[in-house]
Amino acid sequence: MKRTLVERELTSEGPRRRGGIAPRRRSVTVNLAESPLSWLHSRGHLDDRQFDAGERLRSDYERAQLSPSVTMRWDPVRVDCGGGGPGSGLTPGERQVAAKSRFDGAMAAAGGGLDEVLWRTVCGGAALAETEKALGWPTRSGKLVLRLALDRVAAFYRIR
Repeated sequence: MKRTLVERELTSEGPRRRGGIAPRRRSVTVNLAESPLSWLHSRGHLDDRQFDAGERLRSDYERAQLSPSVTMRWDPVRVDCGGGGPGSGLTPGERQVAAKSRFDGAMAAAGGGLDEVLWRTVCGGAALAETEKALGWPTRSGKLVLRLALDRVAAFYRIR
């Protein structure tokens, strides 16, 4: 996995200065290339089943090309060489529609209220603290809700 490490201050207000002397700043090293889902999994907050469900959901989100696009698509024209393989027999458009259908089914299986935390954290890459704040939830409640949502998504994808 690619590592993009930066130092971040732990407080959101920034350093406070008292009497002209800057207090010691507390900071943490953050890997910007790591998703919130992989961060939670690597620290034991998500089990393998939940992590796999989240990765599958994110993969379907990306395959369905649901993220905003800022330019014209320049995908190459499909050339069918016969040979089989993953997705053989389906056009790129059909694979995109199938991924969208799976994504919609997984979000529906998560249920109302849980789909928002999935979309923001898994697909949007927002940290749980940001998601909690945006949804008006208490601090540290997002982890529990995300785990519940990922359990439902894992059941939808039939991940054991």
